Amino acid sequence: MSLTLRTISREQHLAYIQSLPAASHMQVPAWADVKAEWRSESLGWFDERTGEMVGAGLVLYRQLPKIKRYLAYLPEGPVINWFAPNLQDWIEPMLAHLKQQGAFSVKMGPPVIIRRWNAETIKRGIQDQDVKRLRDLEADFIEPRAFEVADKLRRMGWQQGEDGGAGFGDVQPRYVFQVPLANRSLEEVHKNFNQLWRRNIKKAEKAGVEVVQGGYHDLEEWQRLYEITAVRDHFRPRPLSYFQRMWTALNTEDPNRMRLYFARHNGVNLAAATMLVVGGHVWYSYGASDNIGREVRPSNAMQWTMLRDAYALGATVYDLRGISDSLDETDHLFGLIQFKVGTGGQAAEYLGEWDFPLNKLLHKALDLYMSRR
Repeated sequence: MSLTLRTISREQHLAYIQSLPAASHMQVPAWADVKAEWRSESLGWFDERTGEMVGAGLVLYRQLPKIKRYLAYLPEGPVINWFAPNLQDWIEPMLAHLKQQGAFSVKMGPPVIIRRWNAETIKRGIQDQDVKRLRDLEADFIEPRAFEVADKLRRMGWQQGEDGGAGFGDVQPRYVFQVPLANRSLEEVHKNFNQLWRRNIKKAEKAGVEVVQGGYHDLEEWQRLYEITAVRDHFRPRPLSYFQRMWTALNTEDPNRMRLYFARHNGVNLAAATMLVVGGHVWYSYGASDNIGREVRPSNAMQWTMLRDAYALGATVYDLRGISDSLDETDHLFGLIQFKVGTGGQAAEYLGEWDFPLNKLLHKALDLYMSRR
């Protein structure tokens, strides 16, 4: 297939995303409005023979201070056929175009999963003293074509980005936790939860925990819980304006793109979460909880409601987003994987983020700047 690449309209981009079973929420056109501090562009790949669009990508451009050169970033994208034998024919026109746009470096995150580990396998790994990381465990599923993609990218001159293995920081998570929903009943999904999760869901029901959906006007209450969480878990919270912009941008594009949930007890909101929907892929995106009322298990009740709602929407996967790959109980991020493993889903490892330095000097300068921050 001969391919051409060109800038496309947001409408064309959205229509293409809507024609697919799923794509990352960071590759919908509205994500550009969420990331307002970046300039953006929608790219389309076309089959020269038929004129049909066969791929799309949202590019975010961040300008370097003082000079008109940009870092071009395609988070969890582009949305192309990554397993195409002629991968070079997809990637090279993109690099040429981005260079023309003034990019000095390109960063992308191929949405390609290499390995999956089932919850049972991870539990065994946690109990084994010799196992420190997910990679120390034999995976339950391996995608051989993913290794070919990595080899092709290296041969083209792409460099695998550093994420320290934890999958956190200024990059998208390399390791995520997902609950598969396709071809399963809700009863089956619930049965796969571990005993503690099932007990906590029951406990919340008995205590009268109520899970409700909120709207734009409830984002201030979300922010209150989110900032309590930030203090407790030692991270820097995003401002309220970020979530207001996210809500407006995503739900203008599709009224069902973003949802807000609260778990409350005796009229008091104890936990909250945002949920994102693109086709059959549903993400638990941000979570927050108060320091009080934890004994009535509001977070478990909320997750179970969100998962049931995702199922009702016809989702094929409920994605709990990033985890650390560490199975060491002394690691500060261990609690996160422990909580998510309780859902009986799978840990998945993506190919990670890759960099292509179009200007090696400026790319090196950016690396230096980022390491000093």
